[in-house]
Amino acid sequence: MIGQTRSLIAVSLLSLALAACNDSNAKTDTPAAATTQPRAVVVETIKFAPQTVDRSFVGTVRPRVESDLGFRVTGKVAERLVQQGQRVTRGQTLARLDTVDLQLQKQQADAELAAAMVNLTTSEAQDKRTIDLRSAGWATQATLDQQLAKTADARGRVDKARRALELAINQLAYTSLVSDADGIVTATMAEPGQVVAAGTPVVRLALASDREAVVAIPETFLERVRTGQASVSLWSNQTKRYDAVLREFAASADTATRTFQARFTIKDADDGVVIGMTATVTVGEPASARVARLPISALYAEGRGPSVFVVDAATGQLTLKPVTVAGYDGREVIIAGGVEDGDKVVALGVHKLDASQRVRIVDSR
Repeated sequence: MIGQTRSLIAVSLLSLALAACNDSNAKTDTPAAATTQPRAVVVETIKFAPQTVDRSFVGTVRPRVESDLGFRVTGKVAERLVQQGQRVTRGQTLARLDTVDLQLQKQQADAELAAAMVNLTTSEAQDKRTIDLRSAGWATQATLDQQLAKTADARGRVDKARRALELAINQLAYTSLVSDADGIVTATMAEPGQVVAAGTPVVRLALASDREAVVAIPETFLERVRTGQASVSLWSNQTKRYDAVLREFAASADTATRTFQARFTIKDADDGVVIGMTATVTVGEPASARVARLPISALYAEGRGPSVFVVDAATGQLTLKPVTVAGYDGREVIIAGGVEDGDKVVALGVHKLDASQRVRIVDSR
């Protein structure tokens, strides 16, 4: 009985010893397996861009020249021949006035001219008779001079009647409002039956020439806008950009918004640039240095200047490259050189890395 007990105790101790050995071997194998795995790192992709951030301003597309057209005479609008948004051509009639009164004025001018012509003809005939009587001695020189003066007055009345007729014809022509250039009707301010005075706007016409982006500029960006390079994009098609040139800058600020109006001419504007559309004007520095931005945690420095770890995405190999730091902006470091566009740089935990290590990328941007 005692022998059996001793045997069981011996077997139990042997089992515990074997289990302890297995645990020790497992603990020894785990670190060795772990050291063979590439270390996971978070990277940033180098993207060089102008150091000065572009500024964007929202505005609207407007024509360079926009005119309010009105009749040159007073009258009642008989018909309006165009609608808002309609394209018109040079010489096209836009609206007409009622011509009854002006027709009567023209007829009156015709009658006055005819009467003046008759009076002149009669006076010229009387001149001839008076000259003959003066030659025969039957009339005095004073009588002849008086008759010649009457003829001169009659001739003046004829000229006056002719001018009056020309004015009546012109005023009759002014009853048709005609476009003097190709363009687009942007507004109509009168309807048939409405009585308008001479010069009252009836149609607003935008000339179909240059189109511009009109934006409001805060005073802190005045110099940037004057010297920068501008481009325009439309909200309807933000993928397409048009080069733009600053044509006009307001000399004073708006009293309500304290901003300055700027007008940018849109170069090579096509049919997609429609008057009234919302446009974004982007202004950048003309000669701004190109830099890359990285988090400060990407810098590695151990007394030999700033460097970064560049990762070969295919092999996981690390390369420590010295970089040129142009400055700091908040939590970012501005890199001016030492790396190339598209390089993948370790962004976190660089002081725990060694160039001989191999890594794997777990996140990239």
